[in-house]
Amino acid sequence: MPGSLLPILAQLEQLGFYGGVALVVVAAMIGLGLFIASRYKRCPSNKILVVYGSVGGGKSSTTIHGGGRLVLPIIQDYAYLSLEPIQIEVPLKDALSSENIRVNVPSVFTVAIGTEPQLMQNAAIRLLGLNGQAVKKQAEDIIFGQLRQVIASMKIEDINRDREQFLSSIQNSLEPELKKIGLVLINVNITDITDESGYIQAIGQKAASEAVQKARGDVAEQEKLGEIRVVAAERDKLIEVANARREQEIGIREADREKTVRVAELSKEEEFGKQRAMFEQETLVADANRQKRVAVASANAEAYRGEAEADAQVAEAQATLQVKQAEAYERSKTREKEAEAAVLEVQNRAMAKAALAEAEKVEAEQRAKLEAPAKAEKARTIVEAEAAAARKKLEADAEAAANYAKLEAEARGQYEILAKKGEGLREIISACGGSKEAFQMLLLEHLDSLASASAEAISKIKFDKIVVWENGGNGDKSNVSNFLQGMSRTLPPMLQVMRDIGGVELPETLVKMTGTEEAAAGESRLPEQDRPTVKPAEGNGSTTA
Repeated sequence: MPGSLLPILAQLEQLGFYGGVALVVVAAMIGLGLFIASRYKRCPSNKILVVYGSVGGGKSSTTIHGGGRLVLPIIQDYAYLSLEPIQIEVPLKDALSSENIRVNVPSVFTVAIGTEPQLMQNAAIRLLGLNGQAVKKQAEDIIFGQLRQVIASMKIEDINRDREQFLSSIQNSLEPELKKIGLVLINVNITDITDESGYIQAIGQKAASEAVQKARGDVAEQEKLGEIRVVAAERDKLIEVANARREQEIGIREADREKTVRVAELSKEEEFGKQRAMFEQETLVADANRQKRVAVASANAEAYRGEAEADAQVAEAQATLQVKQAEAYERSKTREKEAEAAVLEVQNRAMAKAALAEAEKVEAEQRAKLEAPAKAEKARTIVEAEAAAARKKLEADAEAAANYAKLEAEARGQYEILAKKGEGLREIISACGGSKEAFQMLLLEHLDSLASASAEAISKIKFDKIVVWENGGNGDKSNVSNFLQGMSRTLPPMLQVMRDIGGVELPETLVKMTGTEEAAAGESRLPEQDRPTVKPAEGNGSTTA
């Protein structure tokens, strides 16, 4: 038994059962923490941590760059992918260009695993578990193929002259293929470009010859420019000397001119100062005289103003006195007039009151004279009106009584007449054998009167013609024939009544005309003068008879 556990066992014996349980729990927790810490994997900066197994999300692995992750036991495991750059020497030979010329392009490529999520995932899928040589071999194969493809699409002259474009084409063609396995292209170094046919060498010689010729031309140009610059320098020297001399002469002349001008200006200023001093002196003298005259005039004006104000005050005092005197006179006259008016008013009032009393006296006397006859006439009129009314009332009562007696007598007379007439009618009916016979007999007695009255009634009606409207008829009969047939059907009952009641017999011809169907058919047998004429009315389709 190790010596370190002895103190622990000794302490457990001292703590008893519960102390032992607590100690076991603490030990278990410590062990669990150590286990979890052992499963937490940190990722160095130059590596990629790949956790594979059951990682969830439908992915085969999870990649992490930097930081750390807890790797679950049994269901997960982990590995690292190195991010260190890989240099690949590509000794490409005999690659065909677009001109079918074989060229040698030895170069060195530097690649590494990318740190983008998609690139790390591709690298975890394609390169996990491979060593450096295997990864280098995969990249080398891809580079060989893409480099040949790029060379085949370019001319040798373009490859040799425009290296930047050549490298850009390689990068654009190679990077998509490297990303498929999780690699990125870091650098491309083309060491040399040669060909077996000597085309590039000839291009170089041509370029060298052109460069030599250009250099010689440049030298000659520089010598020419040197001679020109020497001559130009001498010319500039002479020009500058001449300019300097000219500037010297001009400076001397300008100095003389400025001297002369300055002297003249000083002389002018001196004379101007003298004149100005004299002018100021005269101005001061004139100003003093002016001030003196103004002061004298002001004193005189002030004296005149004082005298005028004194005169005005005297006049104002006199006017005020006159106004006050006029006001006093006016007030005295007004009071005098007011006193006279008051006396006159009192007198007029007394006279008016006396006249009013006199008029009332006269009015009373006249009223007394007029009212006596009027009152007598009024009394007489009232008496006469009452007498006339009583008389009219008596006359009306007498007339009403007479009318009542007259109407009563007439009523009794009418009653007696009707009573006698009824008795007569009863006797007639009795004598005739019935009321019908009695009625026929009475009607015959008044037939002449009825005929006269009818003749008189229709005598004033003028029948120029009878118009029957013809609208085509009904069936095979016209409206005219219908009218005549209807009239013929109406006349027989009328003639029968006349025959039965009054015993009147009409002419035979008329009776035949009024027959039924035979009478209508016998229309043609009427005499020409008795046959009704039928003709259509103009414009309206009617027929006249």
